[in-house]
Amino acid sequence: MQEDARFEDGGEAALHLKALDAEDLQVIASLTQDAVFPATEMTWQPKERRFALLLNRFRWEDLPQAEKRHRPYERVQSVLAFDSVLSVQSQGVQRGDADTVLSLLSVDWQPGEDAAGIVEITLAGDGAIRLQVECLEATLKDVTRPYLANARHMPHHPD
Repeated sequence: MQEDARFEDGGEAALHLKALDAEDLQVIASLTQDAVFPATEMTWQPKERRFALLLNRFRWEDLPQAEKRHRPYERVQSVLAFDSVLSVQSQGVQRGDADTVLSLLSVDWQPGEDAAGIVEITLAGDGAIRLQVECLEATLKDVTRPYLANARHMPHHPD
């Protein structure tokens, strides 16, 4: 019998995950919640049909170990990329402004006909990015070593 992976099993290994369906995307969405990134760290490559974000994501998978060992929380730079993207739309996003820091709240999937659909990336402050995709193909890959979170506390959302 095979068991599901647990957060405790992750250790210090860099994440490299792929999402090909809604259930997979929910895993990536939970790991990227509260990630922050400058507006300049978004790229749309129409010829390659690829949209990517360079995120500074909170290491949710490390939370049990950080609390158990009473050590500071960590972030890590990660690339969140979507392939098979047909179009990109945004609302409330000042693209190209290096001083604008965006905070990712959620990543949702809205299935369409056949394998096509919409990926909706919701940002704090009523911002959103909408990707029309031929099929769901998302990748989350850590690209740096973890570093201490600047705020030194866990992200939270007031009620």
